[in-house]
Amino acid sequence: MAPVTLASIDQKLAMAKRCSHEGVVAGAKAAAVAGVAAAVPTLASVRMLPWAKYHLNPTAQALIISTAAGLAYFVVADKTVLAQARKNSFKDA
Repeated sequence: MAPVTLASIDQKLAMAKRCSHEGVVAGAKAAAVAGVAAAVPTLASVRMLPWAKYHLNPTAQALIISTAAGLAYFVVADKTVLAQARKNSFKDA
């Protein structure tokens, strides 16, 4: 096992920051796509279906869309960070 030095700690910190930044970027892209993918059918159904028009007020519509976007963000960001961490852990071996 290699000795822990200040340079190795700085390198690990920089790698962790890069991993988390890649996760944020990938999550933001996925959230944008999921937001549009959830907004189109939600807003279309409110205009066309009488049940949806009666039961889904603007708050419910926003909640449906933001839930889909938030879920996509966290799932993709987590998977990206874990994949990068796994890839970086094999570099040291």
